[in-house]
Amino acid sequence: MVPPAGGFAKNKEKPPLQRIFCYNNFLTKRTSNNLQLELHVPDFETALDFYGKMGFEPVWKREEKDVGDYLVMQRDGTSLNFWPGNEEVWNQTYFKGFPRGTKRGYGVEIVIPVEDIDAYYEQVKQFANIVEKLKTQPWGLKDFRLEDPFGFYLRITEPHDILDPSSAVPTE
Repeated sequence: MVPPAGGFAKNKEKPPLQRIFCYNNFLTKRTSNNLQLELHVPDFETALDFYGKMGFEPVWKREEKDVGDYLVMQRDGTSLNFWPGNEEVWNQTYFKGFPRGTKRGYGVEIVIPVEDIDAYYEQVKQFANIVEKLKTQPWGLKDFRLEDPFGFYLRITEPHDILDPSSAVPTE
């Protein structure tokens, strides 16, 4: 599937998580999910700068130096949580058993849906480490992949409902 020349037609009267996207007369809603993702990072300033450039805005921040701080950022209905923002990241009960040089989030792909992915890609490639360029995938959606400053692997994709089987790669 290839997006129509004008891109997706959007119903802007509904809240972001309930928008309907028309795609070659195919309707799909965004995935609604209760998952809360927490990225363990040693530096909130780097997180605020990088994710701020990606369009995320701080929602709230808690400062408790003895147990680690907490930061919540959001962009178009996608929220990311960050802990602890300081050296406590190396003392977390589970993760302290791994060498400091271990790639953050190894084996995990964080998927972030964005509208107008072509324009977003042009903006993000100016500052981010792009791992895979923007392309249309076999399942019909455009996406690209990048690595954040901490080593987390992000896939930026067009909005879709992953619970809808038509979002899967077509079978013969």
